[in-house]
Amino acid sequence: MNAAAAAANHQNVTAEAITRKSKSSFAFAFLSLPPERRRDIVTFYAFCRVIDDIADEADAPVAERAARLEAWKRALTESFAGEPELAPAMRDLMERYQLDREVVALIIEGCASDLAPVHFETFDQLLGYCYRVASAVGLVCIELFGCRDQGAHRYAVSLGYALQLTNILRDVAKDLANGGRIYLPAEDMARFGVTEEDLRERQGGHRFGSLMAFEAERAEALYAQALAERPFRDRRAIMPAEMMRLIYYKILTGMRQDGFRVFEKTYRVGKLGKLAIALRVFLWAA
Repeated sequence: MNAAAAAANHQNVTAEAITRKSKSSFAFAFLSLPPERRRDIVTFYAFCRVIDDIADEADAPVAERAARLEAWKRALTESFAGEPELAPAMRDLMERYQLDREVVALIIEGCASDLAPVHFETFDQLLGYCYRVASAVGLVCIELFGCRDQGAHRYAVSLGYALQLTNILRDVAKDLANGGRIYLPAEDMARFGVTEEDLRERQGGHRFGSLMAFEAERAEALYAQALAERPFRDRRAIMPAEMMRLIYYKILTGMRQDGFRVFEKTYRVGKLGKLAIALRVFLWAA
């Protein structure tokens, strides 16, 4: 094995290790892909995981984390001494798939916005954030999945919104603990009489439940929109995305049925539930 091949193999192993460690539903969904595409999506997922972890590394100074994210933006276009370990693999991926560098850079910018105190006045502002950290990821994924239908772009954007909003609702307590992040729009909190102090004191109650139900209805509408926009011609290519849609919709439904007890528990879908969803998607795509 020559030096270039050895380096590429090392980066593949690193990306796979990062993906396995995450124990994410995304890693499960990737199993439906052919081996080569699976390796490529694992590299991209590892990149997203590393970027997100940099933003979330609470023990590191903000200036240091910002510098590391800026180094990643630079690494998308050029190599340099001390560049991030996965940078060569990402540049190779971007070249082979002709990925839009601006879209990939948006993912970094979205994570960088988490370095400052998070505050969204309106739902539109929140959607702008969701576009950067989730819809942009989806737009890259459909290229790696091999989608050919132009409608896949609309599907990726809508699904990204829905998945990220579900994440935000599920992780209200976790985000508060990580730098006091509050993603719920201030105008919606005011509408239902929920204050930042209520959230910090982990006060659920009727007003909080009404706020969460209101946002959940928005997420459900976005899932419905994504469902309507599914590119049937690309049904085999989007199997991983469809698994994620069903897994996260199940999480959203579980929260609603359980009264949004997000300060008391973390909502997940177990292995059997994921396997049932995978079978459902395989049958749909057959």
